[in-house]
Amino acid sequence: MAIHGSQGILKMIRQPKPRHEYAVPRYRVTLVRDNRATPPSSPLTTSVAAAAVLRPLFAGLDREQFLVCGLDAKHCIIGVNIVSIGSLTLAIVHPREVFKPLILMNAAAWICAHNHPSGGDVTPSPEDRVLTSRLRQGADLLGITLLDHLILTDERCYSFADQGWPGV
Repeated sequence: MAIHGSQGILKMIRQPKPRHEYAVPRYRVTLVRDNRATPPSSPLTTSVAAAAVLRPLFAGLDREQFLVCGLDAKHCIIGVNIVSIGSLTLAIVHPREVFKPLILMNAAAWICAHNHPSGGDVTPSPEDRVLTSRLRQGADLLGITLLDHLILTDERCYSFADQGWPGV
């Protein structure tokens, strides 16, 4: 603000506010529930229990889908998020997209699962093993425990945890 005097009268002239060359955008990140379904109240303590809850989410799918199931500190389900929908034989999964919903739902632990729609074979591919290893490393870094990675078909299930995390 500047004050100029002219013939004994003071006039106040406002200086323009300095314009910031770079403004920083602000974002608010929220998690939005898609439906009003009530998750089971019992904790997921085995791969069989997890497969029973998650398998219906893959029913009738003709392509691979990868999802995460966020769990609270007592391993009860908070929610499920579909991370990737792929093709008949693969789904592209990046750890950044895996951990975003888990962080937003304040998950203490989690299970990931994907389907093999092209038949009854639940044998993990080399890519499945590499991904699981990367996700375990990220989970350890973030402090969100990865309890299992399940590969599901209509009738069968492969559990990395039950198999001792081979190749991971």
